[in-house]
Amino acid sequence: MHETTLDYHSDSISLRIIEALADATNTDAHELEPLYNVVDPEALDRLCGPDSSGGVRVEFEYDGVLVEVGSDGTVAVDGAVHESG
Repeated sequence: MHETTLDYHSDSISLRIIEALADATNTDAHELEPLYNVVDPEALDRLCGPDSSGGVRVEFEYDGVLVEVGSDGTVAVDGAVHESG
């Protein structure tokens, strides 16, 4: 499972998703399909951001891979652990 943890002071959950997807697919982040074509990034940032009520988990498919996002700031991509760099 590709997994990363959000730093709420410098990242948004949607940016962390893009980083995790780029890492998981060995693709430059700028070459990925825009996240907004699949899911509303602003809604994800609100649902899973630091002001969320907690316990929220969102799953969606992006270009054939499963993305799981938690209100604790974790982002998991298609079953492999992702370490932010």
